[in-house]
Order: sequence, then structure tokens, then C-alpha cells
Amino acid sequence: MNPELDAFDLAILAILQRDNLRPQREVAELVHLSPAAVQRRIRRLQESGVIAANAAQLSPEAVGRPLTIFIEVQLVNELDALTQGFRARVAAETAVQQCYAVTGQTDYLLVVTARDMQEYQAITQRLFDGDQNIQRFNTSIALATLKRSLHLPLPQTLPLR
Repeated sequence: MNPELDAFDLAILAILQRDNLRPQREVAELVHLSPAAVQRRIRRLQESGVIAANAAQLSPEAVGRPLTIFIEVQLVNELDALTQGFRARVAAETAVQQCYAVTGQTDYLLVVTARDMQEYQAITQRLFDGDQNIQRFNTSIALATLKRSLHLPLPQTLPLR
């Protein structure tokens, strides 16, 4: 259960979304709290799950994974017992960056990264081959990245310096 987020929490979260390595004393100055109060709030936000992770966002191109691929997956049947294997393979596949159960013509939307088309083919074989519950999958390859972000919009309730 997420705690109520007050103006100080939102201001801290806005700063951390932009730069999670910013020293807590600087965050404290920006939001007009003591460093100890900021530290307590950050710990509470982490423990409650509001801050889900502290991780570096890497450039796929810089680490040799220039392909971003979107895969729409349509199942024969959505029963949990029949999708369990697929969901486990998706969770275990490190090339799958995101996976969503969606409404519409398809059942799942995957965001996948790959070095090249040969690796992409190997990924699809691991995910889909031999699964009789996969009716079909469609692939779209990103030609360019116009925006890449995991930042969430937050209301700004405190003036920041």
C-alpha cells in the first residue's frame, strides 16, 4: 500500500527521477527540509514501493543492443494454466525489457532489445517455438527513437531552487 504523498514527497521524487545520484543534502536544500528528513522520506518511499528501483538507464546503442523491437502476441486461449509457460519464458528472457497484457486484437505487447536480426530470431524461438497456445505474433522494429523515458509526470507543488 502506497503512503499518502505530500508536497515534499512529490518534490523529492521529481528530483530523484531526474538524477537519482544527487546527494541527499542537495535534495534537502532544494525542497527546504533537513538532510535527515529527506533520508527518512526516501527510505519510506523505497520501503512502500513508490520508489520501485534505483538503477542506471543505459544507452542500448552504447552497449551493443541497437535494435528495439515491439512484438504483439495473440494467444489461442488466455486461461492462466495455458499462459503460465509463456509468462515464465518472458520473465526469464533478459532481452525482454517490458511486457504488458493489453486489450484489443492482441493479448500481450513486448518490448525487446537485440544486437541484430539473428539474435532477434533466437529470442522468438525461445519465447514462442513449441507453444501451442501462441496463435501468432507480429513484429515492428523501431526505425528511430524519438523519446525514451521511464519518468512519470508528477504535480509540482513546491517551488524548487
